[in-house]
Formats: sequence, C-alpha cells, structure tokens
Amino acid sequence: MNAQTLVAKVWNFAHVLRDQGVSYQAYISQISYLLFLKMDEERVTQIGEASMLPEGARWGDIKDLSGETLNAAYGKLLDTLSKQGGIIGAIFLKAQNEIQDPAKLKRLVGLIDGEVWLGLPVDVKGDIYEGLLARNAEDVKSGAGQYFTPRPVIEAMVQAVDPEPHQSVHDPACGTAGFLLAAWEHMKKHPKARDRATYSALKNKFSGVDIVPEVVRLAAMNLYLHGITGVESIVEAKDALLGAGGKSFDIVLTNPPFGRKQSYRIVRDDGEIDSEREDYDRQDFFVTTSNKQLNFLQHIMTVLAPNGEAAVVLPDNVLFEGGAGETIRRRLLRNFDFHTLLRLPTGIFYKQGVKANVLFFDKKPPSDAAATKDLWIYDLRTNQRFTLKERPMVRADLDDFVACYRSGRLFEREESERFRRFPLDALLARDKVNLDIFWLKDDALDDPDLLPAPDEVAAEIVESLEAALERFRGVAAALGT
Repeated sequence: MNAQTLVAKVWNFAHVLRDQGVSYQAYISQISYLLFLKMDEERVTQIGEASMLPEGARWGDIKDLSGETLNAAYGKLLDTLSKQGGIIGAIFLKAQNEIQDPAKLKRLVGLIDGEVWLGLPVDVKGDIYEGLLARNAEDVKSGAGQYFTPRPVIEAMVQAVDPEPHQSVHDPACGTAGFLLAAWEHMKKHPKARDRATYSALKNKFSGVDIVPEVVRLAAMNLYLHGITGVESIVEAKDALLGAGGKSFDIVLTNPPFGRKQSYRIVRDDGEIDSEREDYDRQDFFVTTSNKQLNFLQHIMTVLAPNGEAAVVLPDNVLFEGGAGETIRRRLLRNFDFHTLLRLPTGIFYKQGVKANVLFFDKKPPSDAAATKDLWIYDLRTNQRFTLKERPMVRADLDDFVACYRSGRLFEREESERFRRFPLDALLARDKVNLDIFWLKDDALDDPDLLPAPDEVAAEIVESLEAALERFRGVAAALGT
C-alpha cells in the first residue's frame, strides 16, 4: 500500500471521530501514540532490539483488548509513558486518551496493527505522517494552519542558506518541524555527508523549540518517522523567548507565530502565579516590546553564532513599525549583514490576508563600520496571485528568486525587474528606516478584476485596525491613563 492510500485510509477514519467531537489534531496525536507503540514492537520482534518502552506499556499490552478493558489499559499506558524522558517523553507529552468510544479505539488499533510500519522506507513513513499534518492544516477551524509554512517557501529558504553538515540548525518556533526536516534532507545530500562519521553526527546538528506541547509531540513524531532522532528528542516544549539558554547556532530557520502580542505567566517557586506580562525583560534584548515578532527577531539575533546565518519569515509590520521596530531595524543593519529581503505573495498561508517576508541576515563581528552594505529586495508579491486551492504556490514559483540569490556568491548578484539593490545610506535616510519598499506597478490598481478576494481585504483591514489600537494603547500608557 503506497503512502497516499495509507493517508486516505487513516484520514477517512478521522471524519468518523470528528463527528464525536474529536479534533483532527487530537486524532493525529492518537495516531502518533499508536504508531510508536507498534513500531517499538516491530523493532523487538523483527530486529531483535530491546524495547524502548517500560514493561506494561507496550503494544502487546493493548492490541488484543477490547471494550472498556481496552480503554482503561490504554489510558493507564499513556499515563505511564507521559512520565518518561527523551523521545518517548516528547511524543507522549501530556498524553491522554481522547477516543472515548471503545469500538472506535479498537478500530484504530486494528488499522495500525494491520500494517508492518518498520518495513516501510523512511521516506514513505515520513510522507504518510506529513500527509496527515497537511490535511490537518487545511482544517482552518482547528487553527492548525498557523503552524504550517508553505513547503515551497521552506525549501527555497533552505536552498538559499545552503546549510552544510558541520553546521548546527535551530528553529525557535519549530511547529511540526518543517524547517528542520527540509534542512536535514538538504544537508544529507551534501558531498561531505558521504563520510560515514559525518553522516552519523549529522542527526545531532538539529534542535527545535515550540511553546505548544501538542505541536511538540507532532514535531517529535515527524522527526522520528523521518529517521532524524534516536533515544533523545531534539525538540522541546518551552517558550523560546524566555531566554537564550546560553546556546548559539550556526543556522536559524524559522517562521515565528503571527499575531502581535503574547502573554506569559511568571510562576514563583511555590507554584503560585506572581504576575502575567506581555513584554520580555531580557538583558540580551536591546528594546522591550510586547510585539512578539520583534521579540523573536531579537531572540534570533542573540542566539546566532558569530558568522551565523538566519532566514526568518516575518509579517510586514516588522519592516515599518516605529518605536521598537525602528530601533531593531537600525541594529539589524548595523550589527548584521541584512543582505536579502524576499517579499512573499499573499494567498499562500492558511490565515487569510497575511503579508509576509523572508529576512536573510548574517551575524558579523563587532566593527565601527555597519555590517550591511546593500539590501537586495526580491518582489514576489506585486502582480502575483496565489490561492490555496485554485493556484497553490509550487517550488518552481521560487526558482527565479533562488537563482537571483546566488547562494555562496552574493557578490555576483545582478539587478532585474523583480530584484533590486538598495545601498545602506538610502535605507537609513528613509523615514523611520521603513524597509517596506516596492517599485513595481500593481496592475490591480487599474483592473478591478485583479483585486484581492474580499476575505483577504477584510483580513487586511482587521490587521490595520489592530495595529492602530495597539498604538493608541501605547499612547495611553505613556500618558498614564
């Protein structure tokens, strides 16, 4: 049975559970648990390896049960495994049985038991799981799409940055690990990875963080099925913005969550909540702001190793917002080589009306001279129309950008209709160092048929109103009201 057939088979069952109030994301979590249990048993019976799981919490302890006995045993098993460490703890983090109908649970166990999963190639297992995650992201009501960066964008970013096997790769908002997987696929094909020791060490070059435990579970399972992790998990559930943790990374690839504010709780040693705040008071941050995109940008600037490279998806407001935004842009231009900006088209994200960009920058040693000499901007937005269903973006749509980028040969770049160079002096002379720069004529201004869809226009209006309200709140706070 091929990957597509298996995806359809397990996904069709999800609709049955959805009628019972089980979300798609909860269903995928149950798939994750059962798949891991089944593959652990296959590892013992087919390869002769020792089980990774404790006695009493294995596939054989539930696969032949039914009715309430199955429900009770499965719930106890999940409770046991949720307290384990390493990759087991990551996959079974806060695990609980959300399929309360014993007959439905038995059917799902049978569905998993009917396949020999360990015998499937890594690529096939990975495709099956990613197919489920993609289906989940399409369910906009579940909110899963917020964790999903379009695969063509991820692949183009990785190809442009071109990480090598000796470099460490990190994603501080890893979602379901799309960037880490793409970097793995890219790096293992590098000529240096042909060396057995280099290839073996490659799995230890990746790390990720996400604030949502359920998403960390999906990421851990995704990486496991792609063969990128062993006994320990390379992703962890925590708020990356709370601190750098004393670590730095050669490569940072990420798409921080959209939205302007994010509150978090400060908990005392006795477990009581001391306070709740929206800004992050970190000594390694040079401005304090409640804008989480700006905070993620500061965090990435902090955790990049000397001469490290970053490619980050960020919304338009990061390019033009005043106050903290202007301060951060000036720091980015001076202390980092902010050499490339890719203006992404609308219609490629599950959240409607999103206007985003990819910022490419390198960390340079301290110097009296500004690290940035020129910012090259590629406009893939003007006169480009994409939708998720009728005209989804494909990797070929980014071929010209990747060719213009000239990875490893930035000095050979040439201007084109969509690719322009802007010297540092011209950028600093702009009001508030506004980097929301465009030069192509938008044909939609002359042809009403080319205007964005109404839902995109509405989403853009909401975004503008939220930005205005945030500025008013800032003024009110400054006035002491």
